[in-house]
Amino acid sequence: MSPDSDRFFIITGGPGAGKTTLLDALTARGYHRTIEAGRAIIQDQVTIDGPALPWRDPALFAEAMLAFDMHSYRLAEDMLGTVFFDRGVPDMVGYMRLMGLPVPGHMLKAAAAFRYNRRVFIAPFWPEMFTNDRERKQSPHEARRTCENIERTYRELGFEIVELPKSSVGERVDFVLEKAGLPT
Repeated sequence: MSPDSDRFFIITGGPGAGKTTLLDALTARGYHRTIEAGRAIIQDQVTIDGPALPWRDPALFAEAMLAFDMHSYRLAEDMLGTVFFDRGVPDMVGYMRLMGLPVPGHMLKAAAAFRYNRRVFIAPFWPEMFTNDRERKQSPHEARRTCENIERTYRELGFEIVELPKSSVGERVDFVLEKAGLPT
């Protein structure tokens, strides 16, 4: 296990559940964070009319997200203190399962090699908050299924799931910091 795993916390869940807003608020409190691979890859691939898009080639999209997340992990190793991840390497296993694709062995190896704190924060599907945008094209049903699948995957991989409350951003920040054992 990486000596950094205790200070690396994942915030995951379905699309449109407030993860990025929460991460922005944690950053405002002085904590480090990563950016979400999926959104960044979609933006870049749309710009260049590339093939690694979830609606063109889900497996290629997953490979691009895996590479992005492993790189984010390596960058986080050089950061001091706690780092909050906008999704993590194990999300790729859940994504492949969600898409009905076989999970390649190297993705399972990556989920085992790139370790995080065993406590993972999951933003539950929140229909009142969910909206689509340029990168988020899922239906509410798909967003709910994504969240359920990601949670199941993390549990199967031995993580402890901590569900975020459906509350204000400030209350969510305090909740995460308290559950992570960090000063609020």
